[in-house]
Amino acid sequence: MGVAVSGGADSVALLRLLLELRKEVGIVLSVVHFNHKLRGAESDQDERFVAELAQEHKLELHCEGGDVAAHAAKKHLSLETAAREMRYQYFRQLLLEGGLNRIATGHTLDDQAETVLLKIVRGAGSRGLAGVYPSLKVSSSQPPARSSRQEHNSEAATIIRPLLRTRRKDLEPYLLALGQSWREDKSNRDLRHRRNRVRHGILPRLERHLNPAVREALAETAEIARAEEEYWDAEVARALPLAWDARTGRVLKIPALLSLPLALQRRVVRAAGESLGLQLDFQHVEEILALGSNPSASAKSTGIPNRWVVLRNKGSLRFELPSRTPRKLDYEYCLSIPGSVQVQETESRFEAVLVSGNAAGGYNPENLLDRSLLAPELKVRNWHAGDRFWPLHTKGPKKIKELLQQQHVTGSERKLWPVVVSGTDVVWVRGFSAATRSRLPSAEGSAVSIREVRL
Repeated sequence: MGVAVSGGADSVALLRLLLELRKEVGIVLSVVHFNHKLRGAESDQDERFVAELAQEHKLELHCEGGDVAAHAAKKHLSLETAAREMRYQYFRQLLLEGGLNRIATGHTLDDQAETVLLKIVRGAGSRGLAGVYPSLKVSSSQPPARSSRQEHNSEAATIIRPLLRTRRKDLEPYLLALGQSWREDKSNRDLRHRRNRVRHGILPRLERHLNPAVREALAETAEIARAEEEYWDAEVARALPLAWDARTGRVLKIPALLSLPLALQRRVVRAAGESLGLQLDFQHVEEILALGSNPSASAKSTGIPNRWVVLRNKGSLRFELPSRTPRKLDYEYCLSIPGSVQVQETESRFEAVLVSGNAAGGYNPENLLDRSLLAPELKVRNWHAGDRFWPLHTKGPKKIKELLQQQHVTGSERKLWPVVVSGTDVVWVRGFSAATRSRLPSAEGSAVSIREVRL
């Protein structure tokens, strides 16, 4: 079994605990380390520390590294997401090569609580609230980039989290009692990152003012949600073939769908989308169900991600992908941070200005985006059917189509109306303030201001 050791207290404590238990449980240990190369010499020092730790205990070392920053830029991911993706891809490689049958990671109860709280704030059903799974099967067809429900029953090697019910505060005294040192990652104190703001600011305040056991309560919520997900997985597996036409692979039968309880309807629609590689959010699912339940409505279709469209036709809802040939009016340009790009279709130039915390006072705070929430590179493009944007002072995301209708934008101008996208999220729309979910919460940290300059 491999133990993923970053050099931090959690993973080092996990290694030392397993060293004490290895004879009792009959396991052969090795050490796994991935160097993210994000902190220069400090990252290399972490790697040397882990290598010396493995050598001290006569354990085999599996070590790899990768340019996380370049991967994040290429895939338009946050650094945290890119690091996790590359790290877990390395774990998957080791497991599938057959040298290891398990890799243990040092996730703690605190990590679980942070994950659940972040999911709640972003909006999540019970699948999201399930948080970090105690174990994750790894298959040859799909990297374990996230907890994936379809992998839990597959016959494959496994990533396990033995410390998921252990508090982080209990691990450091254990290491001190052993005389075991560890590495401190300074980036874990950087409040520009959402998880660090939750860890060092929000959760401590919740403990002081609302519930001293809030971390345990959030972890219990995850455990409850995981059990409910197992139940719903079985229900969806039973109901999906009844409502989803397997012959065409793209048709939901409205009578069969609407005969199900609402909670199951939503899950069947989402599962149908997932079978086509589509991740449908709550609003998309609700619009599809409204399309099927109201045959007298004037709308006969609704847009969903990746330019797919759902069409209502008599007793069915058909998922269709329009021609892959781009329309002549479509455009898309890369926008670096900081940087600028000229867009001939709108006869304007778009600028992404990086603003430090000290200089933020010179900008309208409603127009500032939190740099830590953005991809390394943005995209400027015309809006697409199904795009959503969360304007300031509104209760939730709205279709950009509806926003433009309210602004009486019509004709070719409407088709060319520009938006700025970070990953898959629309964070800026001409004529509106910054997206609510991406706005800078305070003057701390770096911000980005998007400006359009007419030529």
